[in-house]
Order: sequence, then structure tokens, then C-alpha cells
Amino acid sequence: MPLAHFLARRSFPGKSLVEGLIGLPVVVPHTAAGVALLTVFGRQGLLGGPLSRWGILFTDNVAGITLAMLFVGVPFLVTAARDAFSLVRSETEQAALTDGAGSWQVFLFVTLPAAWRGVASGALMMWARGISEFGAVVILAYHPKVVPVLVYEFFEAFGVATAGAVSALLIVVALAVFTLARTVLTEPTDR
Repeated sequence: MPLAHFLARRSFPGKSLVEGLIGLPVVVPHTAAGVALLTVFGRQGLLGGPLSRWGILFTDNVAGITLAMLFVGVPFLVTAARDAFSLVRSETEQAALTDGAGSWQVFLFVTLPAAWRGVASGALMMWARGISEFGAVVILAYHPKVVPVLVYEFFEAFGVATAGAVSALLIVVALAVFTLARTVLTEPTDR
């Protein structure tokens, strides 16, 4: 969220490049994202090698799953939050500053409440994208298995019927979550 707020409020050289880098995980094939993450965070990776000496591992554990899900999901949060923050009138924030509020108080009590629907919508999309990730997760952290990997394994081992039953359950749960979120996040209209 701080990056989203910064992008909404500031212009700087290279801003388009930063926004492009943020959106990159959306367009990169997810298996390629998994290979990139493994290259950086694997046991022999650029960061994974040194971190593994301290006992911080990303391959085949929850930290790797989380990292892969964040990598593919964060663009949705940053983009939606940036757009929501850009709609908050800077005059309102300036008035709060003039009245003696600090910058954190302005963010917590003025900006965030005005942008909460967009931020929450982006967080929901980030969560949805993350839990549906297969390619990056299966390459970086095959174990413990996440639901998309299990669905694939069920399909490979038992066929469409078994994988279809699990998939149908997931679709019903996702529909319930999105229906509830839409109800909460949609602004009431005056009729």
C-alpha cells in the first residue's frame, strides 16, 4: 500500500518503468515466474543461497508458496490501491495537515477511509490470484501441496470425475466469497 500511495501522489523519472515492473507478473507465463523465483530464492539462488545458511528456505515450504502467491498477486493490490488513492482529493489531505494532523494520521484517518473500497477490492483480487496460482508454486514449492496442485494431481491420477468434484467445490467457495465481497464493497446507490 505504501508503494501504491506513492505512485498515486508522486511523479518522478522512471515512474512508467516502475509501474511496468509491478505489472510484469501478470503477463509473464507463470511457469517462467516460477523458474525466475527459483533462480533467485532457490537453495542455490542469488538470495536463497545466503538465506539458506540462516535457515530461511523458500523451496518446498510455506514461505515459498507465500512468495510465489505474492509475486503473482501483488500487481492487483498495487494497481487497485493506486487507482483508489488517486481518487482521494489531495485538498482533503492538505486540510487535515493544515489542521495539525501528521502524515500517518492523514493516511490512516483521511486517505485510507476514503479509498478503502478500492484497496479492499485489490486485496481480494490479490488473494484470488494467489490461491489460484499453479505454475510458480509447483516449480518453487511443490510441497506442501496447494489446492491447484492437488486438483492437477487428482486429474492425472483419477481423471475428470475426481478433479471435477474438487474443482466444483472450489468454484462454489470462490463464488460465495466474491458475492459477499461484491455486496460489501459496492457503494450503495441513491434511488
